[in-house]
Amino acid sequence: MIDVVCGARPNFMKVDPIIRNMDPAFEIRIVHTGQHYDHAMSQSFFDELGLPRPDINLEVGSASITVQTATIMKRYEDVILNRMPDAVVVVGDVNSTLACSLVAVRYGIPVIHVEAGLRSFDREMPEEINRILTDQLAGLLLITSSEARDNLLAEGRSSEMIRLVGNPMIDTLLRLLPVAMESAERLSENPFALVTLHRPSNVDDPGRLSAILEALGDLKELEVFFPAHPRTLGHIEEWDITIPDRIS
Repeated sequence: MIDVVCGARPNFMKVDPIIRNMDPAFEIRIVHTGQHYDHAMSQSFFDELGLPRPDINLEVGSASITVQTATIMKRYEDVILNRMPDAVVVVGDVNSTLACSLVAVRYGIPVIHVEAGLRSFDREMPEEINRILTDQLAGLLLITSSEARDNLLAEGRSSEMIRLVGNPMIDTLLRLLPVAMESAERLSENPFALVTLHRPSNVDDPGRLSAILEALGDLKELEVFFPAHPRTLGHIEEWDITIPDRIS
């Protein structure tokens, strides 16, 4: 049995082609940590991608990095002690990725890291720490580019552990592109831009967030659609930031 761990929205997009193309002989157990606990930020992705519902939901919810990571570790440990997987697949760089990797390694379970070797070289980003530590724990490193290989080799990882497999997000994009194009046509007949904002460096500073929205409002030749992350929307309301009329 192979555990496939999903924690945050990007993970859902990345596990879709992995699950679809995995050998049917393998039993797959989807573990949703619930790191994004809102239905609109988790279950809708499983529904839209046609993925089976998670076999296990840890229901961790939102918390500080430390509390969230520790809670995931404790609850995932309970899961594997109930039934031990043969391997654990983790993706990306969210807290769930590192937390479940730490638990798996503690019990001698092989860890497979999808999107290994990606680096921002900014140690102030929590995701960067998650990436580096997970790549030190994983026994199989699945990379999207030659640059990722160079990063891993520079950090002392063996070339025998590294496999260039491409970008699973692109697989999902290609599969869903017809649906996306149809949706885009319904959204607007005019040229438009779709914007997401969620990085702490962009949304945790009222001056910077306000400046970004103001700049987007200056895009005179484009309609701007902004599906705001609940946390970002909360900041906008808290800081009484005006959203330009051109932004929907």
